[in-house]
Amino acid sequence: MMQNIKIQNQIQSLIKPNFSDIQAQSSQSSSFGKALQQSLDQVNRLQLEADANINNLATGKQTDIHQTMIAVEKASVSFELLMQIRNKVISAYDKIMRTQV
Repeated sequence: MMQNIKIQNQIQSLIKPNFSDIQAQSSQSSSFGKALQQSLDQVNRLQLEADANINNLATGKQTDIHQTMIAVEKASVSFELLMQIRNKVISAYDKIMRTQV
């Protein structure tokens, strides 16, 4: 149980700065589409960093496997979060479309 709390705190600390940037921009009347695009860009950046770390490890430019695994896990968690958000948005859209007027 304690380990779950620690993991959740670490995930929140990784995500919180990114969402605070998005919230600050949202207060400046940015659109949902812009916030979504920024989130997609962030996930893509993490994926590219993980790929670069894997390539560097495979070619011998980097010897620290821990750094590579951390980058891969960050990319994986951010992608899974993005997929969950997508699923919730699609579910909400389906509910709205089923609503009778």
